[in-house]
Amino acid sequence: MDKKALYQISSGLYLVSSKDNDHRAGCIINTLMQVTSSPVQVTITVNKENDTTNTILKSRAFSVTMLTKNVDMNIIASFGFQSSKDVDKFGTREVFTDELGNPYIKEGMNARLTCKVVKEVDLGSHILFVGEVVEGEVLSNEESMTYAYYQKEKKGTSPKNAPTYQEPEKSKKTRWRCKICGYIYEGEELPADFRCPICGRPASDFEKIED
Repeated sequence: MDKKALYQISSGLYLVSSKDNDHRAGCIINTLMQVTSSPVQVTITVNKENDTTNTILKSRAFSVTMLTKNVDMNIIASFGFQSSKDVDKFGTREVFTDELGNPYIKEGMNARLTCKVVKEVDLGSHILFVGEVVEGEVLSNEESMTYAYYQKEKKGTSPKNAPTYQEPEKSKKTRWRCKICGYIYEGEELPADFRCPICGRPASDFEKIED
């Protein structure tokens, strides 16, 4: 099976976040879908190993914001390739709170939804959450980032916990992988002044891939 066919499924990129007591968690997903209109309900799927999943299970609520094409790639690097267990992904960014207590950011986003969990389904590696939308807001008129655009124009990759993750194709060339976002650079030597085009990290944050 050619799994690249799955890349043709039209979807966007979204930041899902939640808060349990003082703990804030968030991650990037591409699995948001509206499933009913009355009441308005949406579904998301999040990997069981993600800290965000456990936080949603405890809080029974989540926020979803929609990424734009002009989003700072450091936001994707942070929320997509790091764990909320290890770092406060919201850090020094301007953080807002919705009516259910979920944290969210407006930077690089064009809309947001606030959802209360009404059901969850165990899918093996992931949990599907059904959320009733209780709040919504348009944040900007900027065009949304689609997953196809992220793959083609931004040369983005998917973290291992993502449902769309695929093992990189093996190459005879020497390859270097960014330890922050997973970007692959091909070349015998990695230039000392090289910076990752996805997350902006320096050459010191790359590791040589041994096949």
